[in-house]
Amino acid sequence: MISDLRHHRMEVDELSWDSLPLDHFKLPLTIDPTDCSTDVDAPDIPPLSDLSIDSALPDDVFERIFSFLPIASVIRASLTCKRWHEIIHSRRRSLFCPFSQSKPWYFMFTCTNEASPGGFAFDPLTRKWFSFHLPCIEKSNWFVSTSSGLVCCMDSDSWSRVFVSNPITREWRQLPEPSGNTQPDYSTVAISVDKRSLDYIVSLARSKQVSDDFHQWEFMVHLYRSDFGKWVTPIMEVFSGWRGGDDSVICNGLLYCLIQSTGVIANTVPRHRLIMYDILMASVHGHLCSSSGSLMGSSIPVPCALTCGRLMNLKDKLVMVGGIAKNDRPDIIKGIGIWELRENKAWREVAKMPHKFFQGFGELDDVFASSGSHESVYIQSYGSTALLVFDMEKKEWRWSARCPVSKRFPLQLFTGFCFEPRLEVSC
Repeated sequence: MISDLRHHRMEVDELSWDSLPLDHFKLPLTIDPTDCSTDVDAPDIPPLSDLSIDSALPDDVFERIFSFLPIASVIRASLTCKRWHEIIHSRRRSLFCPFSQSKPWYFMFTCTNEASPGGFAFDPLTRKWFSFHLPCIEKSNWFVSTSSGLVCCMDSDSWSRVFVSNPITREWRQLPEPSGNTQPDYSTVAISVDKRSLDYIVSLARSKQVSDDFHQWEFMVHLYRSDFGKWVTPIMEVFSGWRGGDDSVICNGLLYCLIQSTGVIANTVPRHRLIMYDILMASVHGHLCSSSGSLMGSSIPVPCALTCGRLMNLKDKLVMVGGIAKNDRPDIIKGIGIWELRENKAWREVAKMPHKFFQGFGELDDVFASSGSHESVYIQSYGSTALLVFDMEKKEWRWSARCPVSKRFPLQLFTGFCFEPRLEVSC
């Protein structure tokens, strides 16, 4: 028995494999005229070589496959063929699911002197930069705020033209101008998208000097709700020795704004304070609502003397990235810190930038660009394309991949902002 098995194995080993074409395995389609078991014609079965995944799979299966891909891959897939483009854009609301992998991108302007400036977007998942163009934004010095896939921008000339767009789908719309013809001296914009309804609210915090009195500054807030389509001005207050700044954010229904000392009050240290306003309490019917108390009276001091501060909403927590000023020179930066505001209105230090990363920017000005989303914080110097990323969960600092653009002249400036790539959000 064993000898017979060995003999059979030797015969198999002596056999050689032949390479046969695919047509060798095709069965000819024949119909036996004597076979009366069927009275219908045989289906026209295409050859195996003509079959493709695109024709074999239904749209629902493709939708499920796309939902597991990163946004960058979904965008590429939409350019593959007409059918994939229609599946992605007609079912984009269902494409975004908990399984889809996406992290906030960072867009960096590279053409600062041209209309409709271009730039590059950095995807942290692939660690690659993509050539990217934004709708609506005409200049790189426009004010920008982002939330859940939408980008809100305001022009830097009249501070009255406000746009909301989705940079992935390239949908956009211009909001009506808020009431009041008086142009402010300082203004900032913020947007917040409701995660359930996908409606959004836009805030404009404006500050204007009162009757040539540098000590008195008028501060007002304009609110726009997409579900009502109109602006309201729920609060107006006059500050003494303080003015509004150019940075604000909406977090958990609260509008946070950084205000700055005008210098009239001698030796005001720190020079920044944080004010907050409950925008959910504001009227949605156009009536002016008085605040429950003084904004200045409930303001919060910053944790230390800052050269500048950048506010951001990270998972419904207010986070501030600030330039730490020297004790004797409040206009000179010596480091960068990250703080989180607790429920008791006290600041908790999250991290301070290690000196080797601080030196990696080269000559860092007292102001810089910084924004974030989810667990990522991006920090960029205006004088270079170097981009540093801080992971709030892992407490790790890491340089991004090098941006594929070089500085063309010494005074060229670079800036950018962070946004979430989303397909299902409309403006």
